[in-house]
Amino acid sequence: MAEMAADERLRLLIERIERLEEEKKGISDDIKDVYNEGKATGYDPKAMKQVVRIRKMKPDDRKEQEAILEVYLNALGID
Repeated sequence: MAEMAADERLRLLIERIERLEEEKKGISDDIKDVYNEGKATGYDPKAMKQVVRIRKMKPDDRKEQEAILEVYLNALGID
């Protein structure tokens, strides 16, 4: 009896994961559509993605990342 309950619980968990995976795919497709919409209106999707990534960062982390990048670019003679 306990084994049957465990099997049922596993089945429910797997089905839940499958539903969430489908939702994730749908959201991913929606995000792609928004980037394509931006591209169609003249925005650069790569730059948009970079802005989204930067906005997720904490201000201190972003400043540190920018400082490191500046050091690397200067070391390579890139202005």
